[in-house]
Amino acid sequence: MAVAAWHEEGRWNLALLPDAHDLPHIIDRLKSQQTNGGAIALLAIDEEFFMLIRVLGSHISMFLSDVTCALDYEVAAEFLELCDLDSPEEDDEPLPVGHLEILADLGVNSMEISALCDDAELFPDEQLEAIASRLGFADQFAELLEL
Repeated sequence: MAVAAWHEEGRWNLALLPDAHDLPHIIDRLKSQQTNGGAIALLAIDEEFFMLIRVLGSHISMFLSDVTCALDYEVAAEFLELCDLDSPEEDDEPLPVGHLEILADLGVNSMEISALCDDAELFPDEQLEAIASRLGFADQFAELLEL
C-alpha cells in the first residue's frame, strides 16, 4: 500500500501510488507533487513495516519503522542504501531508522512515531492511519484504502 499526500490551497490531497517497492519512482512522483509543505509518501509493506518519504524542495527525508526488515525485504535494504545507513545484523533489535523528525513541523514528533513503531498490536497500515489522523487526512486516507 502506497499513498502520496501533499498540501495545496489549504487542504490535503491524496493519491494512490502504483508500487510501494519502487522507491526511486515514488521519490520522482513526490518531487512532481510537492507544494510549499512538500509531499509525503506513506508506504506499508505487507504486514511487516512502514516507510515515510518526504520531499521538501531539494531535500529528501526518509523513515523506516524497523531496520531489521532489510534482512528480508529488498525495498528496506534499498531504503538503507539510499539513506547511506548500515545494514542490520541478524541479532539487531527491530528499531526505527532514518529521519525521526520527518513530520515534526506538521505536528507529529519523533516520540509519537517511535511509540507507533513500538506498538506490536498495530499493523503497518494502522500505524499509517494513526499518522494520517494526526496530520489531518484520516478520512481521505481511509477512503483511498477502500478502493
